[in-house]
Amino acid sequence: MATRHDPFVDTARWMDQLLGGAREVPAAAPSMPMDLYRAGDHYVLHVDLPGADPGSVDVNVEDSTLTVRAQRTARTETDVQWLARERASGTYVRQLTVGRGLALDRGDASYADGVLTLTIPVAEEARPRRIEIRHAAPGAGSIGASEQVNEEEPAS
Repeated sequence: MATRHDPFVDTARWMDQLLGGAREVPAAAPSMPMDLYRAGDHYVLHVDLPGADPGSVDVNVEDSTLTVRAQRTARTETDVQWLARERASGTYVRQLTVGRGLALDRGDASYADGVLTLTIPVAEEARPRRIEIRHAAPGAGSIGASEQVNEEEPAS
């Protein structure tokens, strides 16, 4: 049976042994998973912001860009020996391009249990409408009816 050797796994194990397992795992940009859906005449956005300080959560709209921003502060206990430190900290930012037809000035936002919920109604002018069809009597000025044209022949 063939075995594979991965030098990166060995290097990580050696670093853990040397540093006592307290090395920090560099995180990519903090993520902000979201769900977006339309429910009737509203759009609803749920954004996961676990551990974010509620006072740092900010929702801003400029032109056609919706920006959600939040801050998660790293723990700064003194006189502790970290065994693992994997939770990302820093500023979370997510931007969405929104189209016309939303009443952004009437949006509502709430933050509970680490989830930001933003509800934005569809603007009145963008809501679907039904156009009533009038039924005209046959031949009563309908579009496309042929008209007779009297042409006189030139005298010869």
